[in-house]
Amino acid sequence: MNEAKNEYDALPYPQVVVVGGGFAGLELIRQFEGKPFKVMLLDKQNHHCFQPLLYQVATASLSADSIAHPFRRTVAPMPNVAFRMCTVRGVHPERKVVETDHGEVPYDILVIATGSTTNFFGDHRMEQEAMQLKSISQALDIRSDFLQDFEAALYAQDEAGRRRCLNFIVVGGGPTGVEMAGALAEIRRTVLKREYRELESEWMQIWLVDSNERVLKNFSEKSSTNALGYLTGMGVNVKLDTRVASYNGEVVKFKDGTTMEANTLLWAAGVKGALIPGLEAAEVPQANRYAVDRSNQLQGVPDVFALGDVALMVEGKWEQGHPQVAPAAIQQAQLLAKNLIRRSKGGSMQPFTYTDKGSMATIGRYKAVVDVGGFHMAGLIAWLAWMFVHLMALVGYRNRLQVLMGWAWKYMSWKNTIRLIIRPYVRKATVTEQEVAQA
Repeated sequence: MNEAKNEYDALPYPQVVVVGGGFAGLELIRQFEGKPFKVMLLDKQNHHCFQPLLYQVATASLSADSIAHPFRRTVAPMPNVAFRMCTVRGVHPERKVVETDHGEVPYDILVIATGSTTNFFGDHRMEQEAMQLKSISQALDIRSDFLQDFEAALYAQDEAGRRRCLNFIVVGGGPTGVEMAGALAEIRRTVLKREYRELESEWMQIWLVDSNERVLKNFSEKSSTNALGYLTGMGVNVKLDTRVASYNGEVVKFKDGTTMEANTLLWAAGVKGALIPGLEAAEVPQANRYAVDRSNQLQGVPDVFALGDVALMVEGKWEQGHPQVAPAAIQQAQLLAKNLIRRSKGGSMQPFTYTDKGSMATIGRYKAVVDVGGFHMAGLIAWLAWMFVHLMALVGYRNRLQVLMGWAWKYMSWKNTIRLIIRPYVRKATVTEQEVAQA
């Protein structure tokens, strides 16, 4: 270990510090392998998480390790790349250091690839009470929560208590919300019906709530219509043009004054960039992202770059920035690596141009929608395309094999196999109304 560390430290190259090992950060360090740079990857986790399949971990279709890949397995063969597990607390650009909970890390070039976090739009009570899906630990919490709700429903003394246990509300009609609602509907049709015989499957109600006029608002109207048809056909209650006013852990109140009892509310209504203290000069408050130029450099902050969800780049029709999706992050990382290598040789930085490779979402078995340019697919072909693209995008052959085997077993058995409450989910103590008012 010491020998490897000394070999890295002895490299006579400029140090590139990459904060965040998501799609952008992981792609960037791959591009730097064997290049004349020392690269240090910093992340609070020790693994890369394939977020597009988190909902399948949350709904007991896949195991957590099948969508996670250890950073050190990626970094180990790269002599010019190192990894440190730490929490980044801030950046001091005037001194060119990153402050972490384990001390300061100097840099010559800093790349912020911290991704995004759930956006609760200032609703602190909602942030305390609602469940979210941005990490493996949160996915495991959701898995335990809905299984615990099934068990609790068996002990409910009245219909109101049973409904509170078996009402599942998903807020947000984007891909995450649509996929989550569809997966819960399949659980009702299979797991609840077959294994919880004391409960009527009709007692479980899934509600998908969105403030827009249609689900998947960033997809084509045709795909949105197809997705809505799939959801309603699976028994999902879709409430459009509806805003959630509040949630106290038991009762959801909507803007129109109506209420609904539910123990579980999953918030998938928006994301915001995961910003780091010290770079406020480049922040765009209304977007919760860093303003960057066409080479991904933070405006007004030399030698600091941002990639992916946390970067706000205005380009052509993307007046509000590129979509916060994996292809944009990966493309930006690939060009930034080439640009930094080019700059080190005295060349100029080339401007970034985003290539939109389309959008896709799956709702259930044989039910998916795909938009590629002006071409739209739905049904079986779209479902197979969705599976192929996500399988190939996973990091590592082991993960691909695990996911493929998991999907094959679920397809043949119609069962969500990972139905284990290993780590029971305990809800946080809720904040008081006074604390909410002061926040």
